[in-house]
Amino acid sequence: MSNLTNENFINLNLSSNSRDEAIIELAKLINADGRLKSYDDYIAEVFIRESSSSTGIGFGIAIPHGKCDTVTTATLAFGRNDKGIEWDSLDGEPVRIVFLLAVPRSGEGSNEHLRLIAAIARKLMDEEFTNKLHNSNSPKEILSLLLSVI
Repeated sequence: MSNLTNENFINLNLSSNSRDEAIIELAKLINADGRLKSYDDYIAEVFIRESSSSTGIGFGIAIPHGKCDTVTTATLAFGRNDKGIEWDSLDGEPVRIVFLLAVPRSGEGSNEHLRLIAAIARKLMDEEFTNKLHNSNSPKEILSLLLSVI
């Protein structure tokens, strides 16, 4: 999974004002890298998943994800919005950090999203790690943090 993420999938200044806009903004980074055969199908999958239950896990963090045949390579995108985005999170608080996962429906890596979500959730219990996600000022620093998890 060494090619799961890179600096091109990190946006420290999400301009989004809503959950859907944030997902779209991060999905565009994944699409720009050619990892989606159909951007529209992937986005539809993420929104379907989001409508079944919020991926806002609390503490200002959301982990939206889509498992779709149009994903060519499992990918993790990271975004941060310091003003916060309403997400219907479990704790009712706005989201400031978004991890967007794109995972192929079948083949190698098809169940990787479960491992990734679990690994991210475990690491988010580390207050120092979470503080660094909130305060790091460069994509390179965020990438280093993400690679320590995956």
